[in-house]
Amino acid sequence: MTSKAIPLPHLVGFEERNGSWYAEDVPMADLANEFGTPLYVYSRKALTEAYQAYDRACVDASGKRRARVHYAMKANSNLAVIDCFKKLGAGFDLVSGGELARALAVNAESQSLVFAGVGKSAAEIAQALEAGVKCINVESIAELHQINRIATKLNCRAPISLRVNPDVDAQTHPYISTGLKGNKFGIAYHEVLKTYREAAQLPQIDVVGIDCHIGSQITTTAPYLDALNKVLDLVENLRKEGIVIHHLDLGGGLGISYGDEIPPDITEFTNILLDRVAERGFGHLDVVLEPGRSLVGNAGVLLTKVEYLKPGIEKNFCIVDAAMTELMRPALYEAHHGIVPVKTKPGKALTYDVVGPVCESGDWLGRDRQLAVEEGDLLAILSAGAYGFVMASNYNTRPKPAEIMVDGKNVYVIRKRENTKDLFASENTLPE
Repeated sequence: MTSKAIPLPHLVGFEERNGSWYAEDVPMADLANEFGTPLYVYSRKALTEAYQAYDRACVDASGKRRARVHYAMKANSNLAVIDCFKKLGAGFDLVSGGELARALAVNAESQSLVFAGVGKSAAEIAQALEAGVKCINVESIAELHQINRIATKLNCRAPISLRVNPDVDAQTHPYISTGLKGNKFGIAYHEVLKTYREAAQLPQIDVVGIDCHIGSQITTTAPYLDALNKVLDLVENLRKEGIVIHHLDLGGGLGISYGDEIPPDITEFTNILLDRVAERGFGHLDVVLEPGRSLVGNAGVLLTKVEYLKPGIEKNFCIVDAAMTELMRPALYEAHHGIVPVKTKPGKALTYDVVGPVCESGDWLGRDRQLAVEEGDLLAILSAGAYGFVMASNYNTRPKPAEIMVDGKNVYVIRKRENTKDLFASENTLPE
């Protein structure tokens, strides 16, 4: 099926009014005119409503907190975005020393930070221990011993959780599946009990949790329940051996609608998982949820200008000023994003491939799109809030775009546009 048959996603914070697209109460055309293109635009309303959809399930009818959201900032790590979630009450899931530094830059509490990642360096482990993070998620036996050695040098205790690879098919794109035995992530299910026994004997290690993450852009509940049941079986076996688990980290990965996907309602989905935890007799555990894409994916758009319309024998090309350097997902995953004219106009729609100016055949943003556009028009690439700017590059010496946050009628520049000189300011030529 071609992209032209895929409907637009349901969005919060972005809508068409009388033929013009708005970000909350601000016309997108005004944003493009003031700040230039390409331009990332985020809606604070969309961020807030997505977070609250999770949080509603995290508190039971009596007011007792059943779980806490730890935003997976790899999806979008702009300081304004993570500060927005901190103010709403979120903790953070980190996968690098750089992300840890970002969390500390917005004054996130150290006990709200979970440090994950399959290849943490010794420096990053030391950075996490010195910051006093809630937990370090361990992905291999070798890493476990590295953490113990570093904690010994620092004369501190290292709180750890083992990341379980449950060998569960998340039914998602193979590049973003993380819970199969052929993936690089986590400790093989049959090795987990043995590894916990080993961890419990290490002098500077405190076993505090268990975690599992099976992939991203998952649109059904069944894989989560399969993985959760396997993890809870492990918790039961650990309890029998006297190894006490204090928190259960269920990871993230819930998908969004880019068009024709129908993911579960966030609140219903979260209730299903937390109810299963309680039904299995583990309602006393501190539960951590780590959503990323489902919090920010549909809270951002990428604005771009049509530079040229290039008719062809087999394809018509709509060449825009955004590229794979601004939005890598189509080139990397063949991902679909809705694309709409910022202002609709009369005229016959033609079928275009929307492509960028980068010198790669893989530089495309949308294929077979029905668009009534002219050169100079503006397009909005939807659902670009997750894995958009964070995966941007400077390939072809292209400066990265600005990022804007809209809050009602207010507009904030949350990242300035780079200029070309920024890109080689740290470089040097050879001496004569």
